[in-house]
Amino acid sequence: MSVKQQIIGKLTRAFAPSALEVTDDSERHRGHSGYREGGETHFSVRMVAAAFAGKSHIERHRMVNELLAEELSGRVHALALNLLAPDELMAGD
Repeated sequence: MSVKQQIIGKLTRAFAPSALEVTDDSERHRGHSGYREGGETHFSVRMVAAAFAGKSHIERHRMVNELLAEELSGRVHALALNLLAPDELMAGD
């Protein structure tokens, strides 16, 4: 199973998001710190989940970082997070 699939699976099981987008940005970081041949080192996550309602930006990041601790201590070098509660969506999102 790819790292991207692992991330999607864990986030889906833990947060039951209404929207989830996981993007492998590794190629954009070729030659930079943490890049490894074959990619799956740098990811962006955009997720909308009720679990984030009433939580601060930092609390949301901690929730995801704790869930993905295994990936972050291994192959994943960087994880950019955009985490929203459903009521924070603007028209057109």
